[in-house]
Amino acid sequence: MSIRILQKLVVAGAVLLAFTAGSMAQEQSTAQSSVAATSPAGTGSTADHEKFPILQREFTSGPEVTAACLTCHTEADDQMMHSIHFKWEFDNERTGQHLGKSVVVNSFCGNVAGNEPRCTSCHAGYGWDDMSTPPPRQSTVGTGWDETLPRPTPASKQSNAVDCLACHDRSGQYTKAATLAGHPPLNPLAKGLKTITGAKAWAVDLKRSAQSVGMPGRDNCGNCHFYGGGGDNVKHGDLSSVLYNPTKEVDVHMAMDGLNFTCSTCHVTDKHEWAGSRYNTMATDPHGTGKPGELRTTATCQSCHSDRPHPVSGIMTGLRGMTLNDHTSKVACQTCHIPEFARGGVATKTLWDWSTAGQLDNGKIIKRHEYTQSDGKELHTYLSTKGDFEWGENVVPYYSWFNGKTEYTLPETTIDPTQSVEINHIYGSADDPDSRIWPFKRMVGRQAYDSGNNKLAYSHVWGPESDTAFWTNFDWGKAIEAGMKAAGSEYSGEFGFVDTHMYWPITHMVAPATDALDCQSCHAKDGRLEELTGFYMPGRDPFSYVGMLGMLMVVGTFIGVIGHALLRKFVKKDGGASHE
Repeated sequence: MSIRILQKLVVAGAVLLAFTAGSMAQEQSTAQSSVAATSPAGTGSTADHEKFPILQREFTSGPEVTAACLTCHTEADDQMMHSIHFKWEFDNERTGQHLGKSVVVNSFCGNVAGNEPRCTSCHAGYGWDDMSTPPPRQSTVGTGWDETLPRPTPASKQSNAVDCLACHDRSGQYTKAATLAGHPPLNPLAKGLKTITGAKAWAVDLKRSAQSVGMPGRDNCGNCHFYGGGGDNVKHGDLSSVLYNPTKEVDVHMAMDGLNFTCSTCHVTDKHEWAGSRYNTMATDPHGTGKPGELRTTATCQSCHSDRPHPVSGIMTGLRGMTLNDHTSKVACQTCHIPEFARGGVATKTLWDWSTAGQLDNGKIIKRHEYTQSDGKELHTYLSTKGDFEWGENVVPYYSWFNGKTEYTLPETTIDPTQSVEINHIYGSADDPDSRIWPFKRMVGRQAYDSGNNKLAYSHVWGPESDTAFWTNFDWGKAIEAGMKAAGSEYSGEFGFVDTHMYWPITHMVAPATDALDCQSCHAKDGRLEELTGFYMPGRDPFSYVGMLGMLMVVGTFIGVIGHALLRKFVKKDGGASHE
């Protein structure tokens, strides 16, 4: 009898035993079966903003529109200014670290400090051009304001520097310029100006945008989050332009012919604070769906589907459902239901080597495009400004135990340059009840560090009018010195390049249930979890102590059954008593 057959017998026996012993309890269970919220029909709004007199004028700046919004939405600016979208800061109580986009260094563009007009183009405000100071409360109002109306001022304790339209424009034509610290492109357009998505800039009609406002759609969130790291799907791997209008095969929740979710269907908000953050991930949700009618405040799978999501009615369906539900105490939903990321035709960047940047061809910038993604677009594999890249589509995730705690290697952290530096360390283990097996994008990089102090370095890369910006002079020495100065970080004057890697939780692009991983994807010697240690897995570890014991029990049982049958046969043949 083969080892595989014996393993199947062990699993089948265990499942049958569990079913027999627990069927009555399961029938009384209130477990839900694939429960999902539906997207509400219509806007649900009781106001037509086109009819508001204060919005029936030509606006000459984004802050003017915000000032008009605040005449009704009096508390929105204060709420927004306390959010991570505006502050770009987060204090992690589990690690004691002060984090946020304004602070951390990543494996992509590196850092914001020193590159503000470019990096703050996606800031949810206007005019933040210096990371050494908090984002501004006030910004240029422009020339279109009605002077008979009060404008937000420091004295009024209101801020017009919050960008309401970035999240609430529903005209589809509002955007931010790529290099104007959060301001939209307006007439007259500067030559060569682009938007935050890399498209050629157009002049935004602010009046049209202001009159169109509503709840955020996928485009509002995606215009920034889909293009993080300098391009479409570069950073996250599971957030790309495909999600503007995905098929069910790419994302069952966002497909327009399916549930048609927006981002905020899951990422619920209260006072402009959104649920769900990579700095504070909920690896598991013991609260689940809560009581009927209870407010949902988390962006977890369990908050809609519960922690017993698979149906348990019927014999065969029930056996399968019970087995799968038993996995939820150890395996994140995303692990099985997002079999690959970067699906739908848009690749994600998997490696970025800054150390090779700066090569020129007779003084001219080199651009090589040697990767063609599924939608036919050619992607750069080398740029003089950024170095070498690798890309991937339909990428199998990296799997790890994860309890939601993440600790970052900050610029003040001492590193070992002889080892690959973990930009963010993810915590979790097989014996931790709060840990689950999670899928991640593992981004590989090579980036600058201060070789005198053994710490990661800030670098100044963007600045067309600066002689210290790397993209202008291709001088790493000047670029790093300027970046460290902008960040207020001590610099030894010596630099090198170090290998790094970074983890990004995968939680979007949920596939249809029919495309979820099957048992053999993991329960096999060469399965997806082959490298994950610290626990026994049937099918993967046949020669472990537990596996050998299980096989001995099955073989012993088999021999006992056969022996008993033979014994009865021969005893009866040799003159056993008659029952007649």
